[in-house]
Amino acid sequence: MNLLSFSASHRDLDLDVLERLSAGATSVGRDLVAACPTVTGAVVLATCNRLEVYVETPDGAQPDEIAAALTDAVASSGDIDPGAARDALRLRSADDATRHLFEVASGLDSMVVGEREIAGQVRRALTAAHAAGMTSTTLEQAFQFASRVSRRVEAATGLGSAGRSIVNVGLDLVAAAAPPWRQARVILIGTGSYAGASLAALRARGCDDVRVYSRSGRAEAFAAARGVDSIPVDGLVEALADADVVVSCSGRIGTVLDAAAVASARERATVLAEDRAHEPDAPARPLVLLDLALQRDVEADVADVEGVLLLDLATIRANAPQVGTEPVERAREVVADAVEEFSERLAARTVDLAVVDEIRALEELAHAEVVAGVAALGGQRLDAPARARAEKTLRQEVRARLHAEIQAAKAAVRAQVGSIA
Repeated sequence: MNLLSFSASHRDLDLDVLERLSAGATSVGRDLVAACPTVTGAVVLATCNRLEVYVETPDGAQPDEIAAALTDAVASSGDIDPGAARDALRLRSADDATRHLFEVASGLDSMVVGEREIAGQVRRALTAAHAAGMTSTTLEQAFQFASRVSRRVEAATGLGSAGRSIVNVGLDLVAAAAPPWRQARVILIGTGSYAGASLAALRARGCDDVRVYSRSGRAEAFAAARGVDSIPVDGLVEALADADVVVSCSGRIGTVLDAAAVASARERATVLAEDRAHEPDAPARPLVLLDLALQRDVEADVADVEGVLLLDLATIRANAPQVGTEPVERAREVVADAVEEFSERLAARTVDLAVVDEIRALEELAHAEVVAGVAALGGQRLDAPARARAEKTLRQEVRARLHAEIQAAKAAVRAQVGSIA
């Protein structure tokens, strides 16, 4: 068994490249497993700032062959050529892959170091792979252990207790240009887990005027379950005219807002402002858009519309708060200890499986010797009691002789696995 990870993230890539790389992330794992028989399991983790593919392979499998198959899968499902995909994906194996997974799950590799949203994304990635029948025993154990490591890091460092997250950093930036949260009129685009986290963060800041929009038609159910209002599928532009802030995280392919739609909304906003002020040329309140989607929800040229401020993941990356070295170093110590513990668990499981196989082979040999011994004593001519006594005697003799061989086999397997680990 070997654990491999292929990763591309905000640390190494421009977000536009990462966006194109991740365009078809939902099908990458399935395509890889179908194309590469040596891949016994695959879990894909795709977030707003990374694409990670974790795979299990048997010992002896060639990582280069798997990398080539993955490159083809990413290129065919995404918006990137195979050469660029190959250059973007970084390969790690064995303990390095485990360490990377644990650091990712703990928020140590995030755009906002210490953020807690990634822990839920790691759990959901495993759940999705499990539902698709693409996991393996080792991947299940690695991802479940990663969730435990995330909790250990939080307990040891408190990195996540300050509410550090991409959503909160984004809302901090919005607050500098928007009305006070208790007065702000907000539109939330999306109904997924990120939208839920965004709504919770808005409420924590005292924002109660939130309306939800989704092209999928799920806004009404999402809003009703959370006590907010929804916007009809064809009502977004009209709603924008009366909004101060838009937080968008739909997670869908294709933009939700373009410059023409936003410009139309701004024209309506000006009319509303004039009506409210009872005077011509009254200025409309500015509109602040926060696009949290890696696959852009808001087209970049929306930033050119007058009266609009567009903030996106690149803005957040440039303004992410720094973390002191002490908690990060402590977190990495926790991760290092966890990697060693997980490696020992895998080695122990390998020993158990190898010992079982060795004992099974020796017991089959013992059974064959008993059968041959009974046949030599007369076989079918023996009555049932005599045959039973003969089998018992021979079995005891053979087991006594093979006991030393079984113990030697156990020791040899443990020594072999220990040298590998």
